[in-house]
Amino acid sequence: AADLRYVEEAARQIAHTATSNKIVVEKSTVPVKACESIKTILKTNKRPGVSYQVLSNPEFLAEGSAIHDLLAPDRVLIGGDESIEGSLAIKKLSWIYEHWVPKEKILTTNTWSSELSKLVANAFLAQRISSINTISAVCEATGASVKEVAKAVGLDSRIGNKFLNASIGFGGSCFQKDIYNLIYLAESLKLEPVAQYWLQVIKVNDWQRERFAHMIVQNMFGSVSGKKIAIFGFAFKEDTADTRLIIKLKSSFYFYFLVWFSESSSIYVCRYLIDEGATLHIYDPKVTSERIFLDLSEQTGANETDLLNHVHIANEPYAAAKDSHAIVVCTEWDEFIKLDYELIYSTMQKPSYIFDGRLILDHDQLMSIGFNVFCIGKKPPKNQFLTQSPL
Repeated sequence: AADLRYVEEAARQIAHTATSNKIVVEKSTVPVKACESIKTILKTNKRPGVSYQVLSNPEFLAEGSAIHDLLAPDRVLIGGDESIEGSLAIKKLSWIYEHWVPKEKILTTNTWSSELSKLVANAFLAQRISSINTISAVCEATGASVKEVAKAVGLDSRIGNKFLNASIGFGGSCFQKDIYNLIYLAESLKLEPVAQYWLQVIKVNDWQRERFAHMIVQNMFGSVSGKKIAIFGFAFKEDTADTRLIIKLKSSFYFYFLVWFSESSSIYVCRYLIDEGATLHIYDPKVTSERIFLDLSEQTGANETDLLNHVHIANEPYAAAKDSHAIVVCTEWDEFIKLDYELIYSTMQKPSYIFDGRLILDHDQLMSIGFNVFCIGKKPPKNQFLTQSPL
């Protein structure tokens, strides 16, 4: 179950402070029926003569493009009570949005639909990523290219091409949290097949991360112990410094107990390689060294002093790659596409490897330079130097 203590505390503060009628707008992503909890708290703690209307107005902002998403939203969703008072409250909030949002993009629903729509939107986006990632494994086994398959499928107007980029898995503060809220809701409603279905989206995401990390070790003669590996990118996506370690709350049926888990796929890959004995040189243009050490400390259980034996922070990508055995691309920063890989290759140990977890690099060009290139969703060419462990 989600932790709503701060939402509930905010509702109590409003009830104790407000001296006139108020419209309370719920903006945060919350579980379904959170509005009911807020209304109950307001009703039982309100001052005499004060009444409230509680609206659900979930945000659909994406990290890295939040200002644009606010100024030019795909839609604005407002949910309220199906009553005269609820309709009036919805109209008042709609009037504010109409100053910059076309009226046809403002959708009004009841509170249940509004709250559930936010969870479902993020769940569907995550589902698409997990779906194409399962196909990436099929492509690697058959010789197909997941980029070509995704392009062919995405041209179907019924499907579209958004969120069909195979990768090492989704991250961020929303997708997993909202899927777990959806699973918890399904459990509470005794809808076991629904809960199991959405749980598979999370399991595929975890499996994809593990597959990629295992690919690195297996294709470097079966061992990375004592080897220097450059990590390009630590944030969960480009244009943000967010790595987002959060707490996963699990219920009695399908879940474990309270544990820390990483939202950035890079954190999982780094932990895996550290456990295998590699020395990591990490570069990310936005994430601070303090954040990197904190996240890896939480993931590995090691203190910062111990991590210094395995983790070094580079100020630029060329320094991270110098004398390394391999480069691992974990975040799709544009600057990684524009690097001088001929120069980088000349400074690396030989054979030199690149593992592209985001499918952003020109693999043919890299192979012509001399790199051994491995990526998600494509079988490596047969003429690459044989480096895979027979085990």
